[in-house]
Amino acid sequence: MSKSLKDNINNQYFEAANVLRGKQSRRRIVAYVESYDDIYFWRTVLAPFEDEKRYFEVMLPSKLNLTRGKKSVLMNFISGENKETVPAASEEVGKGDSPLGKSMIACVDADYDYLMEGATEQSRKVLKSPYVFHTYVYAIENYQCYAPSLHGVCVAVTLNDHRIFDFQDYFRQFSEACFPLFVWSVWAYRTGHHGRFSLSDFNRVCDPGGFTVQNPEVSIANIRRKVGTKVRELQRQFPDNKEAYLKVKDDLRRLGVTPQTTYLYMQGHHLFDTVTAPILTKVCNQLRQERQTEIYHAKAHRTQKRNEMSCYENSRQDVKTMLKKNTGYILCDRFRQLQADIAQYLSSITVSDIDQV
Repeated sequence: MSKSLKDNINNQYFEAANVLRGKQSRRRIVAYVESYDDIYFWRTVLAPFEDEKRYFEVMLPSKLNLTRGKKSVLMNFISGENKETVPAASEEVGKGDSPLGKSMIACVDADYDYLMEGATEQSRKVLKSPYVFHTYVYAIENYQCYAPSLHGVCVAVTLNDHRIFDFQDYFRQFSEACFPLFVWSVWAYRTGHHGRFSLSDFNRVCDPGGFTVQNPEVSIANIRRKVGTKVRELQRQFPDNKEAYLKVKDDLRRLGVTPQTTYLYMQGHHLFDTVTAPILTKVCNQLRQERQTEIYHAKAHRTQKRNEMSCYENSRQDVKTMLKKNTGYILCDRFRQLQADIAQYLSSITVSDIDQV
């Protein structure tokens, strides 16, 4: 049995199960995601929409062979990869001959698909299906690195609420420094030139190595220098590209990407592992040292100070663990746009249900 047929049957099963539970029972909507880490994120997206009429179950696309990843989700739940494998009955399941529908949705990272605006087959699938929802930002890691929320992560890690670093200002400057090269990166993927300028190439240039809490401007200046060098190199390689570059730049602004928010749209794992986590670690180390110094110099008995220090050390948390648990992104405009898409979807299936009565 083909994957498309299996998932078409799955959706019909969920639909039938919802009908059998009766009008007084809650509708079960299955949300398929890319990986285990995505389960927690998409729960924060979907939980506010649960009520006495419906609930969501977030899971990986297969419990049998443990397949994961965006391609796995899209290949399993959107017809078109192998059109002939999709049964005619799928037309009754949902719009676009998709096995997704009122009781089954797919939730994926946007990657560059949102910015590609349908320039590739995968981008068209992600953007056109009414039952596929994407993050708008590159990935869930970009939300976890949402700059206005990073001080809260420091507090969770160190139990020290002293603001010694302006994360919002740093990531604004970081984004502005990266933006000219980011436009080139999107252009390369839109036009098929990513073999000559890949995401890895972009990430290497935009690595803020040498960052210090005391003098973060040095790392920004270093990025600006490297970006300028790479931009000039690309201009020499593609001398007739000015008009196309400016068009991509205008397109990005229309899609909501600004020079100040570039970090939300660059590769999520790079942003998390190479940019944000190292910066947070250095800030948190300084905050920990500050708290330890306070305890050491406190006017208290040696035993009391030793116990206080032990208590503090046992309460500290790991930077990456707390960053993955960060939910401060709920205040991000893109996150609210994603939730608006979910609300519209739920409104449409509610109207559909009423029409069928």
